[in-house]
Amino acid sequence: MSDRGFLFLFSVLMIAAGGASVAYLVATGQAATVDGLFLTLTALLLAAGFLMYLIYLIRRAMEPAKPAVQAPKTAAASSAAKPAAVQS
Repeated sequence: MSDRGFLFLFSVLMIAAGGASVAYLVATGQAATVDGLFLTLTALLLAAGFLMYLIYLIRRAMEPAKPAVQAPKTAAASSAAKPAAVQS
């Protein structure tokens, strides 16, 4: 598996884990406490960060491939093309 594929799947997993933890806190009523509120905000912030990275990853994958840049000629090739200086 490529590194981009692994990062994509890991990001999806982290977004799902953040969403599931928020759903659990709300379902059990723990989100109404001060600790639960901060845990909810932390989980949502984590999910939002991975979501922004996932959007960036998808947009970058959809960009057209850039043409390859040609390497500049070497110094030996450019000096061979110049005429030799005439000495008198």
